[in-house]
Amino acid sequence: MLKALPLNRRGIPSSRIALGCMGLGGGWDREPVTASNMKQGHEALDAALSIGINFFDHADIYTRGKAEKVFGQIFKERPGLRGDILLQSKCGIKLMEPGDISNSFDLSREHILSSVDGTLARLGTEYIDILLLHRPDPLMDPEEVAEALHQLKASGKVRHFGVSNMSAAQIQLLQTYCDEPFIVNQLHMSLSRISWVDAVLSVNRDPWKDITFPEGTMEYCRAGNIQLQAWGPLAQGLFSGRPLEGQPENVVNTAAMVRRLADEKATTPEAIVLAWLMTHPAAIQPVIGTVNPQRIAACAGADQLELSRKEWYELYVTSRGEKLP
Repeated sequence: MLKALPLNRRGIPSSRIALGCMGLGGGWDREPVTASNMKQGHEALDAALSIGINFFDHADIYTRGKAEKVFGQIFKERPGLRGDILLQSKCGIKLMEPGDISNSFDLSREHILSSVDGTLARLGTEYIDILLLHRPDPLMDPEEVAEALHQLKASGKVRHFGVSNMSAAQIQLLQTYCDEPFIVNQLHMSLSRISWVDAVLSVNRDPWKDITFPEGTMEYCRAGNIQLQAWGPLAQGLFSGRPLEGQPENVVNTAAMVRRLADEKATTPEAIVLAWLMTHPAAIQPVIGTVNPQRIAACAGADQLELSRKEWYELYVTSRGEKLP
């Protein structure tokens, strides 16, 4: 049986799977939201609700704010919906503008506060259930962050806080100054992005290939009842129907194994890929990034599957393409 989410243990009634909304709103341009964009939003929302998803993940930058605008318009058209769902958004990334050489990160007090105000205006809501700090900012002053989060909590604009793409040490630094607990860490984890498992097994060994996941992050989050969320959990369809021409042998073999398990368990490849994450005892919450209603529906039942230890390890070893010691 799958373990309860840390969010649930904190009294937050979240579904086991979340829907990531980065694909809503059209392109990453400054064109207005269209009727077609709104139709897509309604259909994705309905597909998610139909399989029990009540948790929706946004960011201020997604399609340059248009993803949040789509949801804001949906709330206007469907009164009462806001109270039935959980909204998470993120701040801290500044998209490249003309004259800039790159995107940049900004966790200054002023940027956090202005970003949240923008998100609330686009969503047309008075509060965000959870706000994540989107990326580590090398120039971050944790005391400034603490001031911003305190102000957001006191004003009722944000109920809970978390981070994204951060290590245990980075969370610890923030928590030293912040009174409010960080209850989420959203990380890139999937059957194709397995460095979070490799990091556990690489202790006291020569570094394995592709070890970029900070050692101790999984353990820190589990010990602190911090919800681990996985972004990109479907691996962009790599194991559930995407063409595999030119892909390496380990990817082709993993896709074949996923299909075999799906057939044996009378389910979909998407459900197997998600079940591999959710079988882990850390109670990982996948944040699926598709807004295609058919692919959302294909994730139904993933939270009812639990792979055997043998199946879990076979998928992991096949994906990494290298035997364990």
